[in-house]
Amino acid sequence: MFAPYRRVLSAPGSLAFTLAGLLARLAGGMTGVATLVLIADRRGSYALAGAVSATGVIASAVGMPLLGRLVDRHGQARVAVPAALAGVAPLLGLVLCARTGAPDWTLFVCWAAAATAPNVGGMARARWAHLYRDDETARHRANSLEQALDELCFMTGPVLAMLLSTGIAPEAGLLTAGALGTGGVLLFAAQRSTEPPVRPAPAGGRTPLRSAGLRVLVLTFLATGVVFGSLEVTTVAYTDALGRKPLAGVLLALVAAGSCACGLAFGLVRPRRPAAARLLAGVAAMAGLLLLPAAAALTGAGLAVLAVALLAAGCGTAPTMVSGMTLVQELLPRRRINEGMAVAVSGILVGISLGAALGGAVAERTAPGTGYWVPVTGAALALLTATAGRRRLHRPA
Repeated sequence: MFAPYRRVLSAPGSLAFTLAGLLARLAGGMTGVATLVLIADRRGSYALAGAVSATGVIASAVGMPLLGRLVDRHGQARVAVPAALAGVAPLLGLVLCARTGAPDWTLFVCWAAAATAPNVGGMARARWAHLYRDDETARHRANSLEQALDELCFMTGPVLAMLLSTGIAPEAGLLTAGALGTGGVLLFAAQRSTEPPVRPAPAGGRTPLRSAGLRVLVLTFLATGVVFGSLEVTTVAYTDALGRKPLAGVLLALVAAGSCACGLAFGLVRPRRPAAARLLAGVAAMAGLLLLPAAAALTGAGLAVLAVALLAAGCGTAPTMVSGMTLVQELLPRRRINEGMAVAVSGILVGISLGAALGGAVAERTAPGTGYWVPVTGAALALLTATAGRRRLHRPA
């Protein structure tokens, strides 16, 4: 099964930048939980912890496309290294402010200033697009591998952050995430042999959002982000209502596990249809499979059935994300690819914030399990958006 992926990783230098990027993305999987635990423990307020965390997400959504534009203009290493180092001092400031009882506003300032991490996943996909620019099958498998690694980090990152923050000290999770993130970016940037060449943009070059196809993708990803954010909050609230809140992490890990396994399997299938058709199929599958956890929760089928339903629901995520990122590579010129991917990821981040807020509001005001209709609605909106804009999702001549 893994032989095709071994062939993809046989390109000189590809394994090195993949492993370095994995460290940086593991840090991303740890950061959200580690920040919540730190502030909630030191300040005794989940509301404050959630607000600070949301501020960091919004700051990342705004700054990531700007960093992507700089990467396209000046190269990955020249931008990623100073960007990673710039976030170290604000992160340490957040830890100190939380521990010493500094005013609440300092937490917001520090965490917003720390949101300088470059989009390592996008830079890795840009390297694959350059390495396999003439091999669509290899590029498809590489994107599938990247999505599987993303899901692996989402599975293990929160668990590691919780273990460190609760077993050692509230600050341990965030400090470890900062060290892994900074070290991973520096190691990634050091792999210069696989770094795509800089392709200077013409004077007055247009933003990637001038591409109608990318606008459709960003809206589709925003709705998909609503799925991610609301599914997490709803699962935590539902298990809490049943008195089994510690199981929420396990259930959410099953979602990521289903996506990881499906992503690897999806990469083994030789692409025979255009990426736009694969995206529509993925979004439709995601919308249909998300009905399973809603049905399991609303019928009171039990946590065992819900676990199976969430595992199955995760299987629709990877094909959607892989096909969407492949379309970004196809729709944009190579000199805009890092900025374009960062814009797409920013859409997901905004969607996650909206989904978390909607999921929390529904969970507080309705019967347990009702919130699972929010991710279903988000997936339906993603399907409607992709279907309405399918004619714009084509490779330019």
